[in-house]
Amino acid sequence: MMKLSMARGSLLLLTWFAVLGCLQAVTLEVKERNSTCIKAELSASFSITYNTSSGLRTVQVPLPDRTTVDATSSSCGTVGSLQWLVATFGSGHTIGLSFSTNGSLYNVATLTLQYNLSDSSTFPEANSSAVVTVVSASVGIWGAINTTYHCVSPISVVVGGQTVTFSDMRLEAYMPGNDLSPKLICAADQVSTTTPTTTTRTPITQSPTPTPPGTPKRGVYSIRNSNGTVCLLAQMGLQLNFSYVSQSQNKTMQEIFNLTPNLTISSGSCDSRRATLVLTQDRTTTLNLIFSLNSTTNKYHLSGINMLANWSDMTAPFSASNTSLDYLRTTLGRSYMCDAEQTLAVVPSFSLNTFRLQLQPFGVTTNQFATAEECQMDQDQMLIPIIVGAALAGLVLIVLIAYLIGRKRSQAGYQTI
Repeated sequence: MMKLSMARGSLLLLTWFAVLGCLQAVTLEVKERNSTCIKAELSASFSITYNTSSGLRTVQVPLPDRTTVDATSSSCGTVGSLQWLVATFGSGHTIGLSFSTNGSLYNVATLTLQYNLSDSSTFPEANSSAVVTVVSASVGIWGAINTTYHCVSPISVVVGGQTVTFSDMRLEAYMPGNDLSPKLICAADQVSTTTPTTTTRTPITQSPTPTPPGTPKRGVYSIRNSNGTVCLLAQMGLQLNFSYVSQSQNKTMQEIFNLTPNLTISSGSCDSRRATLVLTQDRTTTLNLIFSLNSTTNKYHLSGINMLANWSDMTAPFSASNTSLDYLRTTLGRSYMCDAEQTLAVVPSFSLNTFRLQLQPFGVTTNQFATAEECQMDQDQMLIPIIVGAALAGLVLIVLIAYLIGRKRSQAGYQTI
């Protein structure tokens, strides 16, 4: 029995090392006139589910080291347009990343995966020989201009039901030179634990909690899809609560920052299962809200929040991301409403406060909110005056009954004999 267990363990280790061996890092560059505008150094794998005669089958496809850049489809773009990195591998498979910028930040606007089911070595016994294309927005990969997005931790992105996983990624778009800039560590790496060292460092003191800036103004935001129809509506006040290291004061600052609607630019995208709202203020602060729809339960929720701040006093740009959230859950065909202040925890160093919120990222018709589902806090606040009123009414009733009983007894004591 012990020998069998050891044999199974050895087989598992061999399988694990075989998978790791397939994940080789590749370097991809997009150039224009010998000048590099996009450069990526990464490992990637794809988890793809497809139909066979015996049912669904899932395969793991690594990005091979022979992956090449498609020079025809890739582009450095022009002023105000997207940059594209498109790479081909295997027998007709493609992965594409489009990049957008607001002048101070860049981000992956869309991730496109194209796979060829006629490739029998990769997709054995596939029922179809079609070339399938799936696209996802709101990948959550972004950085400040002249910095490199660097993430050692695996990053998984769901694309049309399939999964793309990047690891040990170094990526930069809108590059000023041909070499990657000083790295920007991703949020997943920032929260990972490391073994303490005995290196002596200048202590960084923690600043006291700042005075809140007051309730933020309520902004009105909307997103249109490719045919010009409004697909997302939102009205809300937003407040960012995060900590960063101040360069001038050499200490950790706790910042409470209100988004100002008339200084905020909104953008985003919608599809049948995912919608995004990107809010950028002064080209230095960007907030990305990701909404997901479960077509089985007909419920949608806020599934991801990404935030990036690049302020002049920061020792490094602040980045926070969490794509495993479950906030603001609502039924499809309804809007979500919450007048009360809510605190949405994202990562230990960042939370988002919402005020007077109403939103609808799916099923918008006639450019108006559907009937609202109120949050629990609003319902509880409505119950408080009802309970207080009922208690006062009960107290009045008790006093009245006591008065009537006392009055009746008083009258009975003075009857004529």
